Amino acid sequence: MENAIETQVNQQLEHIRRGVVEIVPEAELKQKLVRSLQTGQPLRIKLGLDPTAPDIHLGHTVVLNKLRQFQDLGHEIHLIIGDFTGRIGDPSGKSETRKQLTEEQVKANAKTYQQQIFKVLQADKTIVHFNSEWLMPMDLVQVLQLAGKYTVARMLERDDFDKRYKEGLPIGVHEFMYPLMQGYDSVALQADVELGGTDQKFNLLVGRHLLREYGHEPQVAILMPILEGTDGVQKMSKSLGNYIGVNDEPNEMFGKTMSIPDQLICRYFELLTRVPMEEVKAMDEAMQNGSLNPRDAKVRLAKEIITMYHNADEADKAEERFKLVFSQGEIPEDIPEVAIASGEVWLPKFLADHGLTVSTSEGRRSISQGAVRINGEKAAGENILLQGQLVIQVGKRKFLRVLAG
Repeated sequence: MENAIETQVNQQLEHIRRGVVEIVPEAELKQKLVRSLQTGQPLRIKLGLDPTAPDIHLGHTVVLNKLRQFQDLGHEIHLIIGDFTGRIGDPSGKSETRKQLTEEQVKANAKTYQQQIFKVLQADKTIVHFNSEWLMPMDLVQVLQLAGKYTVARMLERDDFDKRYKEGLPIGVHEFMYPLMQGYDSVALQADVELGGTDQKFNLLVGRHLLREYGHEPQVAILMPILEGTDGVQKMSKSLGNYIGVNDEPNEMFGKTMSIPDQLICRYFELLTRVPMEEVKAMDEAMQNGSLNPRDAKVRLAKEIITMYHNADEADKAEERFKLVFSQGEIPEDIPEVAIASGEVWLPKFLADHGLTVSTSEGRRSISQGAVRINGEKAAGENILLQGQLVIQVGKRKFLRVLAG
């Protein structure tokens, strides 16, 4: 029996280690897994999310995919929506005090978050909490008791706090409370394991410390990497425009995935898909020895991602459309249309108004860079005459058929 449990634990650890940067400490995780198998009691796996923005991208799903692996191994997944802590905002990596969100903003973002998160996790096997359940009722005595379990010196060990303190930049007292409240979430839940990105290590270790302070077994911290965006340099971010959103339509997902640098292919497979690591390693070797074209590996990656967030049929259609547009240089048939009155328009505003660019400034930049085409020809200037039927193209993936009359 002991040998069977040891085998199962090692198998679970192999799955859990996939893509992980650090397990603090792994020996304790192994002990928890052994006990779980001996007692039949699943581990309580925690992820805290502050709904500070309404949409998530594939960078956010790195940790969600790890949660799904724990879910598939039979463990209990607990999502903590930080509707209370979200009003403070996580100071991790910030050089200034974050603007506090309103209760209404947090609730709206939390609702959207849940809809998108369950594209990765199984909703019926996920327990969702809002940390206002236990943080809101705390009285001042309990808050002071919590504050007394950590020192200012330890707080200033955080790189962001230390940097701001040395540079004479303000640090709000409420910001010191953020890691304590996030850590208290683990106490309220009595978490066995907490997941987070490498930028969350301090917060996760505070949770480990507080569990011990409150007389519970400390949690294990599992740290996941920060995913590079489609540019291959900076972390994936909507503000940088190098993201693939979980709500992106299939053609957009396909095109963005095909644009990533070759060196990110296997990293994306490992962190964003469920393709077995043996296959990922085989693909890597094949690309290294030249027997597999990186372009073909990207096609498979794109289809894996689209299948996860849409379906296999949409993935096939996106592939065909990509071949049509990029290999044959044709304008696809299934592009949106807009009927407007004829006349001269300022093109940057027109592009922004119809979703081809996110702003007029991006529109002007795209025109100056030659990325805007009218009926296949580069836009000659910012003012154009809309008359008859035109096809406007921005970049490689965005099209709009204009019926002007």
